[in-house]
Amino acid sequence: MSEFGEKFTISNTENIPGRQVTEFYGIVTGSTVRAKHIGKDILAGLKNLVGGELKGYTELLGEARQEALRRMIAEAESMGANAVVNVRFSTSSIAQGAAELFAYGTAVRVE
Repeated sequence: MSEFGEKFTISNTENIPGRQVTEFYGIVTGSTVRAKHIGKDILAGLKNLVGGELKGYTELLGEARQEALRRMIAEAESMGANAVVNVRFSTSSIAQGAAELFAYGTAVRVE
C-alpha cells in the first residue's frame, strides 16, 4: 500500500499480486517544477569540493516526488480509479537551477 492510504494503491509493476484489474482508465500524470534555493546551491557547491550527500537536494527531490505522486493520484481518482500501476518517474532540466519531476502510470480499478 502507498503512503496515500489504504484506499489507493500505487505500484511500479504491471499488476498487483492478489488483486485483479477490473477496469482500465488510461495514462495519468503528475508533475512539479522546483527551483534550487540560492543558499542550498552555495552549500552544495562547497559540499562538491569535499564530497558527500547533498541533503538539501535530496529533500527537494523527495518533496517534488511526493507532490508529483499526489497530482497523479488526484487525476486517477477523478477518473474513478483506485490504483495506478506501472508507475515511473522522470526528471528534466527546465531552466538554470530549475527541474521538473514527472510521475506517470496507468490508472485502473482493482478488486
